[in-house]
Amino acid sequence: MASLAVRNLFHDRVRLVVTLTGIIFAVVLVAVQIGLFLGFTTTTSNLIDHSGADFWVVSRGVGYLEVATPFSEKNLYHARATPGVAVAEKFIVRFSIWKQADGSQHNCEVVGFDPDSSMGRPWNVVEGDVRSLKLPDTVIVDRFYQSKLGVSRVGDAVEIRGVRARVVGFTEGIRTFTTSPLAFTSFKSAQRYGPVDQDQTTFLLIKAAPGWDLERVRAGLKARLTDVDVLTTREFSGMTTNYWMFGTGAGVTVILAAVLGLLVGVVVVAQTIYAATIDHIREFGTLKAMGATNGYIYRIILQQAAISAAIGYGVGIVVAILAEHSSRHGGANIVLPVPVRAGLFGLTLAMCVSAAMVSINKVTKIDPAMVFRG
Repeated sequence: MASLAVRNLFHDRVRLVVTLTGIIFAVVLVAVQIGLFLGFTTTTSNLIDHSGADFWVVSRGVGYLEVATPFSEKNLYHARATPGVAVAEKFIVRFSIWKQADGSQHNCEVVGFDPDSSMGRPWNVVEGDVRSLKLPDTVIVDRFYQSKLGVSRVGDAVEIRGVRARVVGFTEGIRTFTTSPLAFTSFKSAQRYGPVDQDQTTFLLIKAAPGWDLERVRAGLKARLTDVDVLTTREFSGMTTNYWMFGTGAGVTVILAAVLGLLVGVVVVAQTIYAATIDHIREFGTLKAMGATNGYIYRIILQQAAISAAIGYGVGIVVAILAEHSSRHGGANIVLPVPVRAGLFGLTLAMCVSAAMVSINKVTKIDPAMVFRG
């Protein structure tokens, strides 16, 4: 039966190409739209998600990362004295002005942390060393923004809010939704670049001691830190993502584009598979005239749909992965992790099989005598 389904598909190569083109188009469209959606959500909160902290201490009422308000660093000592706290460190995220050697200026986001700490560090460092940030007036930026920031190699010098800065390393793949590049530096340097007063910080990053219940540690922190909010990393990440997704028009646009991409993909696949099945209506009539049961014909149709789905998905996902790799050097950020790719195969198979099921009703009503008519 499988060989019959294959022969039926490949009998008319032009028709097969048309069918596969429709499926490939749908796969690429859905994959790219979902990838853009995931890329959007990733860039809005990746600094929080990669912080390595269990808790973020923020100024009262702060709803997302980019609106940090400085508060007294005295909270740091209260946090360190809280039972169950293993590590507590000051952390700065602050918008500033990056000035290139040629005098042009751009917004940037200064990220200040303790280079000796395991929290708040840049990830995917591909050139240089985080320990180099112990030197004064040094920064690490992402390669994606080299052209925008006017730097090309380690050692290039710039200014951040009128203070000298020297590039000592590069990361790869750290993008921001605000389009303001991240400039990782030591906490002391960030206080000058921010600027933030010497006795203040914008966040505290806290790691609980092994074996301690996080809610118990959080309750202890709230009891000691009465003028700030204590949020879990997941909570703060969700708040930041939700703000950019639903508090601004940009996020809604991305969501609508992903939904529309999915709907268009479903419609394209449904029409393509349905048309391909109906085009073989006389062949199915011949099978019925030869005594084939409806069940036998149904299985052939479903097998054709499954084979088409597998081939179309295979080609489509390769194109989508190429688009993902290309996006690393372009303005859009497409993210297609392995679970999404696997889920997309299931979606493609479901779309093709569902479309085939719609055409089955038409096949059921075939009159075998049609084969003998002109």
